[in-house]
Amino acid sequence: MWMAHQHHRQGRAGFRRPWWAGAMDEPAPRAERGEIRYLVLDAIREQPRHGYEVIQHIEQRARGTYRPSPGVIYPTLQMLEELGHARVAETEGRKAYAITEEGRGELERNARAVDDFYQRFEEDSFETHAEDFAELMWRVARLVKTFKRGARQGRMSPEVMRGIRTVLDDALSGIEEVLNGKRR
Repeated sequence: MWMAHQHHRQGRAGFRRPWWAGAMDEPAPRAERGEIRYLVLDAIREQPRHGYEVIQHIEQRARGTYRPSPGVIYPTLQMLEELGHARVAETEGRKAYAITEEGRGELERNARAVDDFYQRFEEDSFETHAEDFAELMWRVARLVKTFKRGARQGRMSPEVMRGIRTVLDDALSGIEEVLNGKRR
């Protein structure tokens, strides 16, 4: 079984990135422009937090798959302070941020953005199906090996390649139908 290839890399805060993460060359999840301020307000809603604690809070809520950089968080905190949505609150002798009433109102008006963002990382995410995905990737790898073997053995004549294209086109159409829920 493909399980032998499931290597994990221990990430920050104890989260593990699956071995196949990034296999489809898609960028890592990130907050859209403007969305981050609502995530920050959500992070300071219950208690004042230092910038690093805001980063940790967002990373934990995103199940370790998104970690905003300090270069995004600190300017956002400063902007929220300038807008009157957050205020500086000293905690343990360090600069922390607390939400203001104006910030609570802004967060309530944009609660949907926060919910939508974190919903991307719910329990039934892509990662929970790693074994099934590994099986699919094994088949894709087998397909590539078959092409390489055919090419090495000199079997890729124009006629054979036309036949393979037809088979692949049929397979792609079937896969698109399955993905669109038209066929199972």
